[in-house]
Amino acid sequence: MLHKIQQIFGISGNVIRKYPMVLLMAFLAAVSLICFAEKNFDAVATNFIFVKFALVCCLGISLMFALNMLSQRIGMGLIMEFFAVVLLVFLYLLLPDSEKDFTEVDAFLLIPTFILSHLLVSFIPFFGQKRELNFWQYNKSLFINTFLTAVFTGVLTGGVLLAILAVDQLFDFNFKGKYYFQTFQFLGIFGSCFIFLLFNEKGLKFLERVDRYPIILKFFTQYILIPLLIIYSVILYFYSAKILIHWELPRGWVSYLVLAYSIVGILAFLLVYPLKQDSEKSWVKVFPRIFFYTLIPLIVLLFTAIFTRILAYGYTEPRYFVLILAIWLTFVVLYFVFFRKTTIKFIPVSLFAFGVFSLMMPYLNTFSVAKGSQKTELKNILTQNNLLEDGKINFNKKVSDLAADEISSKFNFLAKRNEQEFLFTFLNSDDQKILAKSISKRDYWEIHNMIQNHFTQIQTTEKSHQENRLEIVSENKFHSIAGYEYVASAAKYKMGDLRFNGDIFTVSRQENTGKILAVTLNGREYWDVSPLILQYLNQYKNQSGQITVPEISFESDLGNYHLKMVFDNLIREKYQKEQIFYNEAYILIRQK
Repeated sequence: MLHKIQQIFGISGNVIRKYPMVLLMAFLAAVSLICFAEKNFDAVATNFIFVKFALVCCLGISLMFALNMLSQRIGMGLIMEFFAVVLLVFLYLLLPDSEKDFTEVDAFLLIPTFILSHLLVSFIPFFGQKRELNFWQYNKSLFINTFLTAVFTGVLTGGVLLAILAVDQLFDFNFKGKYYFQTFQFLGIFGSCFIFLLFNEKGLKFLERVDRYPIILKFFTQYILIPLLIIYSVILYFYSAKILIHWELPRGWVSYLVLAYSIVGILAFLLVYPLKQDSEKSWVKVFPRIFFYTLIPLIVLLFTAIFTRILAYGYTEPRYFVLILAIWLTFVVLYFVFFRKTTIKFIPVSLFAFGVFSLMMPYLNTFSVAKGSQKTELKNILTQNNLLEDGKINFNKKVSDLAADEISSKFNFLAKRNEQEFLFTFLNSDDQKILAKSISKRDYWEIHNMIQNHFTQIQTTEKSHQENRLEIVSENKFHSIAGYEYVASAAKYKMGDLRFNGDIFTVSRQENTGKILAVTLNGREYWDVSPLILQYLNQYKNQSGQITVPEISFESDLGNYHLKMVFDNLIREKYQKEQIFYNEAYILIRQK
């Protein structure tokens, strides 16, 4: 028993000595999220810096592991780790400091960066080397170790949480919910990282050793991946035939199905790579030959689908990434179809190169292209609808509902990307102040509503517009304040702090979290009105048009106060996504 304990400590010591920076990144990420949870559970103002720091440290886990693998090949580990830390600090400074400033733009930076860091792990120790089978064995080992890590971590985390629950229930400790959450975070991040490194404790030489082909991988590829590919291909080819027969443009979402088919197929191609010389397995010899040929017509379908969206609405970050993936996929197909001597390293290396290009290439990266495209689209819409007078938008001119919505959406899009000065050029001074106030509050949905509601003559162009829009209007515009001490406006342009008897009520709307309206007392106690609004609207879920009711109001206690929220109207629109908003609202307050 003592020998086993010594052996465990010895292996753990080897992991700590071999991967110190990887473990440090995991430990810092876990502790940072624990600190965030501590503040969140104690109802203190949330500090987003902890989440920001944890995100950067999580990125550092895969980055440090990749550099560690490379250093085991060429040395210079300390130098590479130093530059990695500098890169992580730069990324930390690049991200916003508060949750309200965090938008999808930051997600479009972080998610591809995470993917790139994992791609780097897959090929960096073999860059410039011609050991194909070792490269495959290395990635196979990482793939299996990742799966085993997920299983081990799940069992460990579940077991520890159940143990804490048992102690809590049997001995009446009354543990707070945050302890369970913090345990889950620590084991999920640091624990999983440590377990993964235990599997890789012997290092690169052990991971790249040539071994027998795992039976489980052959079974997984032959009976799961390849049947999935057949299903995908049948669907896509039938859909392509439908397009040709009816001579219609493909739907936008077909791009994701083509990409899914391509990714699953490439994964299957990589998994069976060592078996392709086995003459006894004819299916292994046939599959790599025909797969890339099956992609050729689907790539044409992919480009048709993505350019249909781009030509109609311009570039956005998701459309740019889909286009980049389509171009990369074309290069991969051409490489494996026309080149005789090929290497599977081309797949991760080329994808990494395209990813770096999409994020860092000056003027041609996803963010520059998306902003430039949407600026051009906005100018074109305003010009085509004759809405500009002396360079300013004339909101009194007639405009279709579709054009008004498109203009509003582009204002929203560009405001999130700090193009305030460009948008100001289309507005007069009063509207500029309203826009600047909304941007300062990061209330981007209100920017959409402000622009759309500024148009005084919106013409309905489609019958479906009325079918997709419900407006509930309060018949009584005079609201009684009997039984209440104060009343204040909570209109969409007047949100902020309301001071009453030394207390501060903050009225807010958070587009990113889907909250329609919320009231916070002194930054601690909280009333989210959104569930009540949604429940109220669900009474009319099958109706459309305009409905008049006597009054629209909701009540709740908040701290030592009783609040009543009264609305002039509630609007629900269903287009690409459901949107719920209102024009005027009042908050009535009294002490209990």
